[in-house]
Parts: sequence; C-alpha cells; structure tokens
Amino acid sequence: MAAVLASGPGAVLSHGSAAALWGIGPILSDVEVTIPIASPRRRHGVKVHRRPNLLPAHTTVRKAIPATNPVRTTIDLAVRLGPAGLERMVNEADRLGLFTPEGLLAALDDYPGVRGVGRLHAILGARAFRLTDSELERRFLLIVEKARLPLPLTRQRVNGFRVDFFWPDLGLVVETDGLTYHRTPTQQARDRVRDQAHLAAGLTPLRFTHAQVRYESGYVRETLTSLVSRLQQVRAA
Repeated sequence: MAAVLASGPGAVLSHGSAAALWGIGPILSDVEVTIPIASPRRRHGVKVHRRPNLLPAHTTVRKAIPATNPVRTTIDLAVRLGPAGLERMVNEADRLGLFTPEGLLAALDDYPGVRGVGRLHAILGARAFRLTDSELERRFLLIVEKARLPLPLTRQRVNGFRVDFFWPDLGLVVETDGLTYHRTPTQQARDRVRDQAHLAAGLTPLRFTHAQVRYESGYVRETLTSLVSRLQQVRAA
C-alpha cells in the first residue's frame, strides 16, 4: 500500500507483486507498481511500470490495496514466464476460484494490443493444456500427447473418488502418485481401496509413480499405449 500511495494518483500494484497479492505467484524483492501516466517519482525498492492502456476495468481492490485484476496480472507476467510457469499460474488461479482457463481465454478479447495476450492464446489453445494439480500430472499429460493417445478427462469424480485422469470410453482410470501424498502406509491403504472400487465397477485402474513419470517417460508411454490398445480392442469386440 505504501508503494502504491507513493507512486501517485491512479497507481496500482501489478506484475509479480500483484500475483503474490492474489496468491498465484512468488513474493519478489522489489514492489511493482503500474501507473497510467509518466511520473518523475522514484522510490527505492519500487519498480514502476508506465501503462497508458491500463483501464479502470483492468484493476480492482484486493485486501484494501489497489491492484491489477487476476486476468491483467496474468497477461502482464505472460511476457516473463515460460509455458510451464504460465500453466502453473493459470492452474493456481483456477484452484483459488479467480478464473477458469476458459474464462481467461474469453477475457483476453477485452485486452486488445496488450503484450502477453498472444502468448496466453498459444498456451490456452494447446491440446496438451488441461487442469492439473501438480507438475507431475502436467508431465503425464505431455506423455499422453507424445504417444498420440486420446486426451483424458481431468478432475473427475469416479466411484466416489476424485481421480487424476479418466478415459470414460475405455473405462480406464490412471493415477500419478506424487512423492508427498502417497508415501505413508495410510495413504497407500486408501489407494488400494480406490483401485478395488474401480475394479469392482468394471474399470481398469493404473498407477504410475513419481520416478516413472519424471525419469522413465518412455516406459510410461509404452505401458499406457499397450494398455489403451488392448482396451480399445476389447471395447470393439
């Protein structure tokens, strides 16, 4: 708030600082502020951006601090971040209920000429982009893409459980077990119950470990391709 007030009328928190305020980016050392007009003011520790195309509709108030809204914040950071960083940012915003990927894609039409819009269009339009909860799941989707397999549904509830990936046409459920959430005996026992429920319902459950997805993508691709082929043959019979 001090940085915004010190930057003059119309100033708002923006870029990395706004992302941190919204909870979708890391906290940076310098506070970043955007102003709609040129200003001779300089403040130590404050990075000022001049954006004449910053409209009132692009800003809001978060925790009593004027700031760029989540969409404009994401657009501004699109010129800095690579595809993986942008996907993580969009996924986190969706998890927090700030916007959905579909909502963000539609909102980009309201920001003509703003740098970063084109890059976001490319990311959101990619076939491999799906909502995921972790980098591990994102890596798995890339494996599916490279194997030229049908893309699965994500974040689905199947037999009362939320599953990582689901191919309803094949009756296939795939889980990617991260290092944090699947290492304890209690969690492993719960995983067995989930798998048993899917089997009892006539589905095929399949699990890959963190190490397999990250370091043995070829094995994961071959295993998944073989299983999908067999399931397709069974369904066609």
